[in-house]
Amino acid sequence: MNGQVLDRRALNRATLARQLLLDRHRIPAVEAVHALAGLNAQSAKDPYIGLWARLTDFHPDELADLLHSKQVVRSCLMRYTQHLVTAGDFQVFRPVLGPILARVQRSGWGKRTEGVDLDELVDLGTAALRGTTLTRPELGKKLQERWPDHEATALGWTFQYLAPVVHPPPDGLWGRKGGATPFALAEDWLGVPPQAPDPAGLILIYLAAFGPASLRDIHAWSGLSRLGDVVDSLRPRLVSFRTESGVELFDLPDAPRPDPETPVPVRFLPEYDNLMVGFHDRSRVMTKEQQARVCVGAYIASTLLVDGFVHGIWKVEHTGGSAVLDVELFEPVPDPQAVESEGLELLKFVAPDSADHRVRLT
Repeated sequence: MNGQVLDRRALNRATLARQLLLDRHRIPAVEAVHALAGLNAQSAKDPYIGLWARLTDFHPDELADLLHSKQVVRSCLMRYTQHLVTAGDFQVFRPVLGPILARVQRSGWGKRTEGVDLDELVDLGTAALRGTTLTRPELGKKLQERWPDHEATALGWTFQYLAPVVHPPPDGLWGRKGGATPFALAEDWLGVPPQAPDPAGLILIYLAAFGPASLRDIHAWSGLSRLGDVVDSLRPRLVSFRTESGVELFDLPDAPRPDPETPVPVRFLPEYDNLMVGFHDRSRVMTKEQQARVCVGAYIASTLLVDGFVHGIWKVEHTGGSAVLDVELFEPVPDPQAVESEGLELLKFVAPDSADHRVRLT
């Protein structure tokens, strides 16, 4: 098996299997969040739409309950963006990602925190948060009492990057619009002390959710670099393949790699979906020309999958009592009826109170 070449369709089907997109699954949402290695949560609605696309009879209350019960947490993690992950995965991810979050603090807020002892800032912020929850502005103002010549905003953001914190509800809840970000110490919220960094554990979770994948894919998903030695240490526990261009891919031995001709249903995925951000080489789901339209700067559009590949982007327009799903097709689809049918189901989920639902393909 080692060194076997996997073509684009084989990689596509393997990835869709890991990402629960070959069919909808009847599993608890917490199991899905772990299987997916978390969900990007830049927008509050995105993880809910992502789970709706993957699970049978998913309701937003199920994910909200997981946030309230602390089985799932929202925090700044991979690629220093907001994610929803299981409590167990947070314990693996956050210690490994700490150095890159510290680098982001230096690049984004370093000049605005010159003269601040960052170790002291973390200690004071930790003491202020111990046993309670504060919003970022509230914490920033408390830290400003020690450094009155510095902006509270810069001090609050610096603490977010340097200390293991989570953002408890109402952050991350379906329908929440705006509002200051609440902070809680992860150790307090989860009731367990931080773990030692385990980069191998992070890589194994990634491969279970996204493999087969290259070293550059792991770097792109995590935001980390220089993981080659860790991957090499894992080789006895992994199998390797190659892309058609010769790039080495790594995977777990028993992970699913379905027949490349496995049929795949139409799916609508949210902004920043895992499938679009989990790889350096995104050719397994879209062409370079399509990627230029889906990935614009740091923004990742909502996408339509047909036969497992990107075929367009979409957005919902609200006009009066109507909700219209506007789908911009990149190319004709073989079964427009299937796209419209799935689109109407999406509208029932995201706009249940609208009196009229319509799908418009352009």
